[in-house]
Amino acid sequence: MPVVEVENVSKTFGSGELAVQALKPCSFSVQEGELAALLGPSGSGKSTLLLSISLILEPSSGRIVIDGQTVYDNGWTGVDERAFRRRHIGFIFQQHNLIPFLTAQENVALMMQLNGIGRREAARRAKDLLGYLEIAHRADALPANLSGGEQQRVAIGRALANEPPLILADEPTAALDTERGSKVMAMLRKIARERHSAVITVTHDHRMIEGFDTVYHLDDGHLSRQPGLVAQAVGRDLSSPT
Repeated sequence: MPVVEVENVSKTFGSGELAVQALKPCSFSVQEGELAALLGPSGSGKSTLLLSISLILEPSSGRIVIDGQTVYDNGWTGVDERAFRRRHIGFIFQQHNLIPFLTAQENVALMMQLNGIGRREAARRAKDLLGYLEIAHRADALPANLSGGEQQRVAIGRALANEPPLILADEPTAALDTERGSKVMAMLRKIARERHSAVITVTHDHRMIEGFDTVYHLDDGHLSRQPGLVAQAVGRDLSSPT
């Protein structure tokens, strides 16, 4: 069963003569363990589609099913969007958005605590998760004392905190140089393969999609599928958080 199904989802901003259709009706699905890219230039509708899937932006029409639950069917279905996101969706932002007065470990643990996990257990799980992302040695550091690559790994840890079946990443490498960006993308591939999450990544950089299972291209709101760039195993070094 697909983790996410998008059926004829569209988005129009404004109305009448001022209406702008940012996203034409589009359909696709992503399976467990699949790594999919939404590729396209700025203004093509990538972020609009991602925000719609994440229940942050309400579409204008269509149907969205996540983890077997219909969350949108030409209107929200009554699901508690915030609670649903915490349980089912991990979101990786372009600018990290870490809480500046919390340590790396505390930033990750907070997401677990919001889902009802006790403070000590959340701290333990957060430390283990940072270890999985090979940044446990920076668990006590504040965001200001982390490099850009380290901050993004903490942001990935926060997205994984509640073991969601769906991970959404909005331009996760935009603020990084090519080397650090490639390591982040390699980490997302690792998460899809080892944790069996469906991962959807928005990017405009063709260099960052090596190893993706499926590539969708958005242009002027139109979605089309491109041949997959499935990894010839890319043995990138993940050991340095840079």
